[in-house]
Amino acid sequence: MDQSLVFDLELIHKYDHAGPRYTSYPTAPQFHDGFGEQAYRAAASASNRTGRPLSLYFHIPFCDTICFYCACNKIATKDRQMAVGYLQRVYREIAMQGELFDAGRKVEQLHWGGGTPTFISHDQMRELMAVTRSHFDLADDNSGEFSIEIDPREATAETIKMLRQIGFNRLSMGVQDLDPKVQQAVNRIQSEAETMAVLDAARENGFRSVSIDLIYGLPFQTPDSFLRTLDRIIEVGPDRLSVFNYAHLPKMFKPQRRINEAELPSAQTKLDILKSAIDHLERAGYIYIGMDHFARPDDELAVAQREGTLYRNFQGYSTHSDCDLVAMGVTSISMVSNTYSQNMRGLEEYYQRIDQNRLPVFRGIELNTDDLIRRDVITRLICNFTLNFSAVERAWGIDFGDYFSGDLAQLDEMEADGLLVRDSDEVRVLPRGRLLIRNICMVFDNYLPPIEQQKGFSRVI
Repeated sequence: MDQSLVFDLELIHKYDHAGPRYTSYPTAPQFHDGFGEQAYRAAASASNRTGRPLSLYFHIPFCDTICFYCACNKIATKDRQMAVGYLQRVYREIAMQGELFDAGRKVEQLHWGGGTPTFISHDQMRELMAVTRSHFDLADDNSGEFSIEIDPREATAETIKMLRQIGFNRLSMGVQDLDPKVQQAVNRIQSEAETMAVLDAARENGFRSVSIDLIYGLPFQTPDSFLRTLDRIIEVGPDRLSVFNYAHLPKMFKPQRRINEAELPSAQTKLDILKSAIDHLERAGYIYIGMDHFARPDDELAVAQREGTLYRNFQGYSTHSDCDLVAMGVTSISMVSNTYSQNMRGLEEYYQRIDQNRLPVFRGIELNTDDLIRRDVITRLICNFTLNFSAVERAWGIDFGDYFSGDLAQLDEMEADGLLVRDSDEVRVLPRGRLLIRNICMVFDNYLPPIEQQKGFSRVI
């Protein structure tokens, strides 16, 4: 498989409008409050009949300080005691969830996200993992994909050692930018020494994979300044990198109102940063996986993409496509059987539901057959950059050309522009179309409103 990438500025300008990131299909705007606890319980029961392995997600929402660019679900506090009451409720949710799933279903994937998972103490981390193990069958032979998001300002070498001891074998580390001026502007003061100490500790303690997150489009960034950060990151050689576009949406995310818009790079400068970063990473041997993610050629994600088995869900790209995702904690989203469901967004509402011995599901959706077919199509495209019609026909018992006749016609212009090629049995995304994969996926989205009405989504570049 050709995993190269072409940055075509003219095409980017043409197609750079808002659209979903497709961590799910249907996307979150389709979730509704008619789907609640009883529907979720029914989905869990149905999933037990499949015997599929499980993936667990835990949301730790607390942050000691707010990064001004942040669009995550978080609670800013310096009161570490807040974690005590929260974890007590999470433990009760773990127990309730554990009762729903057959004991023999192995947990092959586990992730702690935030917020800042390392906000909680070492003892609390040990306890959270112990409680999880008491209610779920976690793979204990290092074959599982057990990952955690790390803020280097909230972790020491001892923290990393302890996390490895309790079962984590992968970590994702937020860096964003090493330039002190940029850090000051976004309220994330993080020294290079702090960052490298965590990376060194992860390697010393046998973590199987280290991923680093960077953001372009922040105040004061230029192509040259961003490449200085990127050069230092490449020098230490993480297994994976994410290079995210900063989407400035201050009406939606209050912390962003504290960013001085006059200090943000222009749209053209952002594109210059992205192009130079892509060129730099390719020269360093990294492969573009898709949706801002890069990996070494021998990384599991790159191998899975070449083999056509890469998968994507709320946790990002994965090699575990056959898991039901059980998410716990405030705002978290599960994917169980043919459903999506989301927990209460507010802390008090979440506590109230748990204290009533009720699962805190407040909305979701049960996918119909069309949803499942279209999710399969979008997943194949966004993960593997190919769509084989015969494979979809065999999986769903449809005639692809008839079923998607109207959708396929929308690909004509994209094919003429060189984003893709197709024949009687396949769509193949070309190197210049890979940065615009969201646009190609949007063709098969049955819920997407017209472009001018697509509010709430970020721009594709």
